Amino acid sequence: MSAACGCEAPEATEDVEEVERPWWRDPAILVPVASGVFFLAGLITEWTTGESATAEIVALVLFWAGLLLGAYTFVPGALRGLFTKGKVGIALLMTISAIGAVILGYVEEAAALAFLYSIAEALEDKAMDRARTGLRALLKLVPETATVLQAGGPVEVPAREVKAGDVLRVRPGERVATDGTVSSGRSSLDTSAITGESIPVDVAAGDGVSAGSINTSGVLEVTATADGTDNSLTTLVGLVEQAQQDRGQRARLADRIARPLVPGVIVLAVLVGVLGSVFGAPETWITRALVVLVAASPCALAIAVPVTVVSAIGAASRFGVIIKSGAAFERLGSLRRIAVDKTGTLTRNQPTVTDLATTPGVSREDVLGWAAALEQHSTHPLATAITAAASGVPIAAEVVEQPGHGVSGQVDGHKITVGSPRWVTPGELADQVAAMEADGQTCVMVARDGVTVGAIGVRDELRPEAPEAVAALRGQGVEVVMLTGDNTRTADALAKIAGITDVRAELRPEDKAAEVAASVTQRPTGMIGDGINDAPALASATVGIAMGATGSDAAIESADVAFTGHDLRLIPQALHHARRGRAIMNQNIVLSLAIITVLLPLAVTGVLGLAAVVLVHEVAEVVVIANGLRAARTRRTTTPAPAASPVPVHA
Repeated sequence: MSAACGCEAPEATEDVEEVERPWWRDPAILVPVASGVFFLAGLITEWTTGESATAEIVALVLFWAGLLLGAYTFVPGALRGLFTKGKVGIALLMTISAIGAVILGYVEEAAALAFLYSIAEALEDKAMDRARTGLRALLKLVPETATVLQAGGPVEVPAREVKAGDVLRVRPGERVATDGTVSSGRSSLDTSAITGESIPVDVAAGDGVSAGSINTSGVLEVTATADGTDNSLTTLVGLVEQAQQDRGQRARLADRIARPLVPGVIVLAVLVGVLGSVFGAPETWITRALVVLVAASPCALAIAVPVTVVSAIGAASRFGVIIKSGAAFERLGSLRRIAVDKTGTLTRNQPTVTDLATTPGVSREDVLGWAAALEQHSTHPLATAITAAASGVPIAAEVVEQPGHGVSGQVDGHKITVGSPRWVTPGELADQVAAMEADGQTCVMVARDGVTVGAIGVRDELRPEAPEAVAALRGQGVEVVMLTGDNTRTADALAKIAGITDVRAELRPEDKAAEVAASVTQRPTGMIGDGINDAPALASATVGIAMGATGSDAAIESADVAFTGHDLRLIPQALHHARRGRAIMNQNIVLSLAIITVLLPLAVTGVLGLAAVVLVHEVAEVVVIANGLRAARTRRTTTPAPAASPVPVHA
């Protein structure tokens, strides 16, 4: 609830740790329902038993019971807020109206007010609780226990007691208790609940695993790299908690309207009652003053934005988008340009062999095998790519690396040299090498006994879904710009494949930040990156978006939004989700203000009585809540990304 309502919002952490009870066992719902039952029973008694004195007494008792039960839910809090904090909120307006109605003898109307306001508040609380299901779902990803391997054997301990360095045994079907590295075993992990990616990830010794992932097949032994209470999943939970507490511009707009409106309503009601009594019947005008208090109460306005923001942010977390604040959520929906880093964002940051040319009489498999025999002794990313592409790797001897040039050695009695075209002359493969380089590939030459026999093209390939994501963004009217520190030739080649026409290459981190800052002055601009060098640009953007759970801490810290997965199609989905949320906020604000605008003159002129105004107001609040909860609806539109096509190594 907004502060304008005269009550404090509960802490998010407390909410999610409580066990959610069904409504028929929740006193917060049962008391207002009981109030309504007594109120309706009073009405039925009046309508069915005539005007006998006994019937009137019974009806009055029932109305009083309904009034006291309904008032119990908000009057004590309103009075505590007034006397301990000097807070004048909506609950106080309702309290004054109810007391005034009783003094004037309108017990039935007071009972109607107490019931309708209490049930609306209860529905609002349940709505906010439902809106936090995204955070609750994240918390449920953490297992209660973990199996730790100790000197005496495996021991089951609470997951929160796991420490970095512990070795965990994760059986099929179990969740990983904290972040770690696989020390032994092979399996597939289901990370869909964390990253939003539907394809299981194969892991083996040396691979990193994230807290909350589900082991689907073999037994794994995982060395924890983070404590059970301080890992990637708890970080995500913290971000969602922060987002639910921080509010955006529209939330602040609602507060700015509601804050002066509440005391203003009290002043207006006093003026209506006093001035009207001077010129007319005091009872009539005091009654109208009470109606004015209710008519101008910004109940719907106070909840219009928070329920939408909390619903939308919780829903986004379920498909792998963590939004740090309500303000960031609102800005996300305003973006009209997206600047995208290349390496690690548009690409996998995993160079792969993409082309291979050989001289006549030499097979592609042999060229890859000879190169891999030498490169397996190197840790260079290009060496890793070549080794991974080879189907068979012969034994190499006398391997010598020439830093900055390449490597040479003996394979099957022949001298093999592997290196750049500046060190190993392309020879008759010069045209093929030129074509590869023009296509943005890095060429690795292979020579046998001093004669060039092959050229291997290596490139950090685009993610398969990149063209689809870019097309979807352009379909939403969003411009896409590539920012990269890579050379212009490579950037242009990859941008062409992705469908990006605006490319800014050979940029330093400060250059990226300057480009983004300049773009922000023209239109709302988002920046997507994953590395330390992207942090300045992320901070300069209207919305900074950190891509992938393996992104650098600096990038995640600088960003407003974090994608827990790497599927680029989450970007247009997130923008669509945010735009829809902004539209719902606007609808709620307009409806809330319209209700006040229409009811106020009707209350002053006496067209509507207290019961009618209360009914209209609280029905409007229920409508606003229901509309805000629509922001929690999501539909995952992405499909599994196609696998990258391997380069054929056989002739």
